[in-house]
Amino acid sequence: MNLTGAEQLLREWIGLDAMTIGMAALARAVRTRMAALGIDDPERFVAIVRSDRAERDRLVEEVIVAESWFFRDQQVFAFVADFAVTLASLPGRVPVRILCAPCASGEEPYSVAMALLDAGLTPGQFVIDAIDVSYAALDRAHRGRYSANAFRNTDNSFRDRWFRVDGSGAVIDDAVRAGVRFAWANLLDDNFGADRDRYDVIFCRNLLIYLTAEARGRVEQTVNRLLRPDGILVLGAAEPPIMKGDWIPAGGASVFALRRGIHLASRVTTAAVTAATTPVRPPPRSQRGTAAPTPPAVAAEESTPLLEDVLERAGGLANERRYLQALEFCEQSRPRLAPSPELFFLMGMLHQSLGDLDRAEGCFHKTLYLDATHEEALLALALLARQRGDARMAETYRQSAARVLARKGVS
Repeated sequence: MNLTGAEQLLREWIGLDAMTIGMAALARAVRTRMAALGIDDPERFVAIVRSDRAERDRLVEEVIVAESWFFRDQQVFAFVADFAVTLASLPGRVPVRILCAPCASGEEPYSVAMALLDAGLTPGQFVIDAIDVSYAALDRAHRGRYSANAFRNTDNSFRDRWFRVDGSGAVIDDAVRAGVRFAWANLLDDNFGADRDRYDVIFCRNLLIYLTAEARGRVEQTVNRLLRPDGILVLGAAEPPIMKGDWIPAGGASVFALRRGIHLASRVTTAAVTAATTPVRPPPRSQRGTAAPTPPAVAAEESTPLLEDVLERAGGLANERRYLQALEFCEQSRPRLAPSPELFFLMGMLHQSLGDLDRAEGCFHKTLYLDATHEEALLALALLARQRGDARMAETYRQSAARVLARKGVS
């Protein structure tokens, strides 16, 4: 069977790389729809699908992978809940805005809602938008009725709190249902998100692995447009390396969350700028000619680096998930730079990605020593305190961040 036309259609509409699902699976999907239409000519089938949106959607339903379950990777939801609780305490950050794209049959956005409610947020403190290209999946999400297959975790205590048994199934509680807004949408639509406010958290898990390189780039552009500057992007386990932009880890390696890389901004201290732009002085005239010339490579290594160059290179290594190499480069560069809050903050994020929370905390404290108004370091410390179970210190850091933002007039 000639699948070229159907493959091209799916690549155009949903960015599907057919090789990721297998050509046999694509052939089965096409045969199923051709049989339903009573035709046996693949070219005629493609012509029908191009002109009939309903038939296009039916073909999409046959090929998409909608496998999901509640609290898939539980540590991810715990991290997002801590992040949301921290944001909700800051001025102008309520409601916390979250996007789940794609949302499949609702397991992921409902898991987010349950995690936020369990963490103490009220329904008015968050908004969850959930989109998908599958009408059938959205219909199941709206119904909110799930079989045992959706409850695969060892700890299913949430089911007793947020579901009621109905025959052989379980139905989601109305309080959870009310926290999620479902809609049909496609991330590859050029106009998607044009009328939306930016999001604090975007879930885009296990989508990129099925897309062509061109489609991945378009999705990343959309995410960049929709994510707040200090927001986090949550991906599937295999997807962080796929991102081509300037991203660094936002949590531990098992969280698969990213944030935008560190950039120089108004926070850069005068001392750091001065040190970064001061040329290397030649040796005194009296010492010239007394030693062999320094090889060019060594001279370059011993020169004072530019802070922005160090941040860019370390961020690039982190973007490639080479966290240890990025950290080692920061450590090697640090003695040749004036103390920099940006560098210490990046090192804290890298330590956190490597699971060394104690050193991460130390770097965030050094960030604050150099810049007491670094609200991102305060928020990072609040999240670390929550991870340790120290609610009092988490609240102290959150209040400090709130005061800093209030003084800056951030809304």
